[in-house]
Amino acid sequence: MIGEIAGIIASIGLTDVIDILIVAFLVYKATSFIRETRAQQLVRGIALVIITFAVSELFNLNLLNWLLKSLITVGIIALVVLFTPEIRRALEQLGRKGVLTDRFKDISREDSIATVHKIIDAVEDFASTKTGALIVIERDTMLNDIVGTGVVIDANLSVRLLGNLFYEGSPLHDGAVIIRGRKAYAASCVLPLTERTNIGGNLGTRHRAGVGVSEICDALVIIVSEETGAISIAEAGVLTRNIHIKTLEGKLIDIYLPEREAEKSFLQKILGGGNRDEQ
Repeated sequence: MIGEIAGIIASIGLTDVIDILIVAFLVYKATSFIRETRAQQLVRGIALVIITFAVSELFNLNLLNWLLKSLITVGIIALVVLFTPEIRRALEQLGRKGVLTDRFKDISREDSIATVHKIIDAVEDFASTKTGALIVIERDTMLNDIVGTGVVIDANLSVRLLGNLFYEGSPLHDGAVIIRGRKAYAASCVLPLTERTNIGGNLGTRHRAGVGVSEICDALVIIVSEETGAISIAEAGVLTRNIHIKTLEGKLIDIYLPEREAEKSFLQKILGGGNRDEQ
């Protein structure tokens, strides 16, 4: 027995190791994806059907076997139709892995810092006045389909502009603002709501919309509660509530100054100190 095991180990080459690692990674990602979606309960049902099918094969239960074969054939098509959003989300996440963000590299260092200033100042104002806000920072994934649900403004970003857009009397205050680069590109946009139920029962539509759009793209979503003024962010389907403004600064620095991690602490000192002039 030991000799056979040693022979098997000796016959494993580099390609076999790579093959095993790839399969293990795919199984891990599939398991993680299933846990994060409504597919978890469905997988249990599929496992039960497969076990029942194996039992029917083993004991020659012909009628049951025929019914299960028909169910499996139709079920595969039904699964693809039923879980189209989840499949699309998984493929989009897979396609984003390892992709470098180029959009923000075209913005100068000074403009990047100024843009972070404006967003942070606006969010601080919203939090202090308990003004509800939903801001989507577009990254690699273009959100043209969501932009189409709102009004394109394509205006230079400023604290005053964001304040006017989310002012309760503004005709565009409902919905989200899409920030593309250093511009407020669209306002009053309708975001998809998450179908997850484990993000908090006391959260309203604004938070559910923020999580929903972050599930289908790589955007950073900033949410300010109208009831409490608390600041939250949603990213990759994960909602982080009651974050400090400095944490948000760090997130924005990561986005607007890619590949400059070494400068983060220096830039945070710049952003945190002195007077912030509204531009």
